[in-house]
Amino acid sequence: MAAKSEPFACLACYDATTARWLERAGVHVLLAGDSAAQVVLGYERSIDMPMDFAVEITAAIKRGAPNTLIMADMPFMSYHASLDLAMTNAGRFMVQGNADVVKLEADETAAGLVDRLTRAGVPVCAHVGCKPQTSSVTGGPVAAGRTKEQLEQVVRDAKALEDAGAVLLLVEAVPAEATRAILEVTNVPLIGIGAGQDCHGQVLVVNDLLGLTDHPPRFAEPVADLGNAIMNAGREWVTRVSKRSIGGGSYSMRPGEAERLDESRARDGQNA
Repeated sequence: MAAKSEPFACLACYDATTARWLERAGVHVLLAGDSAAQVVLGYERSIDMPMDFAVEITAAIKRGAPNTLIMADMPFMSYHASLDLAMTNAGRFMVQGNADVVKLEADETAAGLVDRLTRAGVPVCAHVGCKPQTSSVTGGPVAAGRTKEQLEQVVRDAKALEDAGAVLLLVEAVPAEATRAILEVTNVPLIGIGAGQDCHGQVLVVNDLLGLTDHPPRFAEPVADLGNAIMNAGREWVTRVSKRSIGGGSYSMRPGEAERLDESRARDGQNA
């Protein structure tokens, strides 16, 4: 699609049911995002994403959308301590999680890691620009590439990681000038999030898209209002329960069994 200049759609999601509906919608790539730490588990930061949970939701999404490209977010510190640990964890995503691609936040210094993963047969998406996993250092997620020097560094990162073997690039929270500069020097498909309109693909967190987030990022424009729809459905259920009118069908005893029950109760009453 990138070669044909056909933009492709990506969404981060976290469960088989949502993945099933998004595959039916024609979404091309699903990301098992480390943002699940926040939107599923209720943590404040994506760096709190547990490794085992990340593998499990990757496999769940693949089961829900077996014909869609599934990309797994490698959690904080799952690939930083050593090359061997990174290889082991990436292998878990590929084998246990049934991922098609693993994504890791990186700069040019991670070229050796990308090279080793690629040589082992692990397709890598290199995430450059704003890197949320470094938010503890930066004081929160911050945009990247907003000065000449920062822009040039983001471009160097992207180029070095592509040269190391990355099959996809993802750039987050950069000006359109940075995106265009990356496109000028790289050849693999580039996915953007808050990176302008020029990327080959665009990704959002599905909760932001569906109107489930109280304070979505500036680049996320909801297309639905499911938050209020869920709240209203919950209120309706509370009302139905309070009125003892929950709706739906009910079960009945098999023919003749109610009479048998009455007879049994009558005998028990007489014996008492």
